[in-house]
Amino acid sequence: MKHIKLFKSSLMVLALASSTASFAQSIAITNATVHTVTEQGVLENATVVFEDGKVIAINPETLNAETIIDAKGKILTPGLIGSMNQLGLVEVSAVSKSRDASDKKADITFDASLAFNSRSSVIPYSRKGGITSNVVSPKGGDDMFKGQTFVADLSGEFGSVRSTHNNVVIDLGAKSKGSRALSLQNLQFKLEDAVKELAKAKKKTDDEKDKKEAKEPSREAQVINALLSGDKALVAYVDRATDLLALLKIKEQFSLDLVFVGAADAVLIADKIAQANVPVVMTALDNLPGSFDSLHSSLDNAAKLTKAGVKVALSISGDTHNLYQLRYHAGNAIANGLSPDAALAAVTVNVAQAFNLDSGTIAVGKTADLVLWSADPFELSTKVSQMWINGKEYSTISRQDALRDRYTTSSDMPKAYVK
Repeated sequence: MKHIKLFKSSLMVLALASSTASFAQSIAITNATVHTVTEQGVLENATVVFEDGKVIAINPETLNAETIIDAKGKILTPGLIGSMNQLGLVEVSAVSKSRDASDKKADITFDASLAFNSRSSVIPYSRKGGITSNVVSPKGGDDMFKGQTFVADLSGEFGSVRSTHNNVVIDLGAKSKGSRALSLQNLQFKLEDAVKELAKAKKKTDDEKDKKEAKEPSREAQVINALLSGDKALVAYVDRATDLLALLKIKEQFSLDLVFVGAADAVLIADKIAQANVPVVMTALDNLPGSFDSLHSSLDNAAKLTKAGVKVALSISGDTHNLYQLRYHAGNAIANGLSPDAALAAVTVNVAQAFNLDSGTIAVGKTADLVLWSADPFELSTKVSQMWINGKEYSTISRQDALRDRYTTSSDMPKAYVK
């Protein structure tokens, strides 16, 4: 068992080095196969230089960096981006006191980022999958509006929330009680009322006499107004084709920035979704109907939508402990018709564009969220060799690794004493 002890010691040294490493001012990765996920495509034997959290050069004429890492031909990609999950808000879904993603009274103003736990044990676990940032979605409460998304990186450090109050989440479609029609009607009415109120407010502010009497809109009204101005996107959980079409009409009427999540029936109206330039966030492993709304779930939906011109972003539904599997889901999408380049885009740049993130590509000026892979990132046996978040290197060692080592280490002492 000596080799196991040595392995454990090596992991501990690596973990300590990662947690205490100083922020190198400039790092160059040389001899890499760089998947830029931009128009530059794939660059062989390429060099990427980053400094202060940003990519500052690709294949510079003169290499000048404090740290140089020889990739030896390994694949370098942007960090993968998770989306529409509750990472950092739910530690153990079966333990109610570790859940902060929902509240019965939550409404359109719900900001779950206030409860984000950057020290969640799920975060380093997710880094194993090459995930460097994540769009977190609240689950809301009784209201059809579930709150607003926020973005956090997976550094595990305090202050890792990058932005808050980003987009408005709404849950439409089938209801266990009542009619879906009322939700669509309420959305329509809220937007119409907001347009009328904005017109009234503008008239008042145009009138010098009424300027002092103009009231600040309520918090809810401010969010609705942000939807109308395009400052926030409406992120809609919806599956049935008729509901998708209803939302496309509302988008056109109010010029909304719209994102579909789920969208099992999207393949039936793919041309209309592509024409409206609405991204679809979906899982790649849904192949059976989960309800009468999702009768067209299929493993090849990602490929069909992409072929039709729809911007597809892949996500992991359900338990956030499975977020690290995102690249495996992308691999399954490849097995069902999606090209490898499109699959990489679906877990990087497409997510970034759908949610207005400054990441998802390897380009000068972009956030240095980078992953160096041992081989093809969509192969099961591939591992993360090194990863950087905001230009700083982080380990993929997790609590699960520590537990494995603890309970596989031989000792004359009882297990409770083994560290």
